[in-house]
Amino acid sequence: MANLASTYRNQGRWAEAESLDLQVMEIRKIVIRLRVLGPEHPDTLTGINNLACTWKGQGRHDALDLMRHCVQLSQQVLGPHHPHTMSSLCELDIWQKAN
Repeated sequence: MANLASTYRNQGRWAEAESLDLQVMEIRKIVIRLRVLGPEHPDTLTGINNLACTWKGQGRHDALDLMRHCVQLSQQVLGPHHPHTMSSLCELDIWQKAN
């Protein structure tokens, strides 16, 4: 993605380059969170949730699997009745009904 953003910049396609650059930055933030905080830290779960929502907005089919993973981790780490878990579960339910 970073290479494609660079190509867009070279072509003067600034809006597309910016969009990809922002996506790369978000993905890098999540990777750093995973390494520093660990996969079960609440901030990591929030990052996974946000990435799943971004992927869903882009029409990526793997967004559903990522949200399922987020819900599973949230249930294990935070518990089934935690607001973050409930929010992710509700979002997942909406996505599954739409498919």
